[in-house]
Amino acid sequence: MASLFTQIIAGRIPCCKVAENEEFIAFLDIRPIAKGHTLVVPKQETDYLFDLDAPLLGRLMIFAQSVAKALRAAVPCKRIGMTVIGLEVPHAHIHLIPINRETDMHPGKEKHEAAPADLLRLAEKIKSHIAQ
Repeated sequence: MASLFTQIIAGRIPCCKVAENEEFIAFLDIRPIAKGHTLVVPKQETDYLFDLDAPLLGRLMIFAQSVAKALRAAVPCKRIGMTVIGLEVPHAHIHLIPINRETDMHPGKEKHEAAPADLLRLAEKIKSHIAQ
């Protein structure tokens, strides 16, 4: 059965996309722990991040770097934190989270319900900072 992320990649489930290429997609988390919380996902459906072959994993990190730079330009913060948890959806992915303190990205932190219109506006703002 296709993962939730595979369904998003296929367009069967909508998302607030901030970047995409042939291999990867980045979109806003609908239940963020911080404003701008973004998921970076390889289109290849692989359950565990470290099961990706090394070249693909390297390209994923380069793609995530461009998204993180755009995210930092769009959302005021000290840094963009990155975490890989990988238990909530059986599809490799990276969380990029704007932070001002280490505790801002604790996975047990309360998640917020984000209004769809707010997510769309934020996605457009982040997109405007993606390097072409």
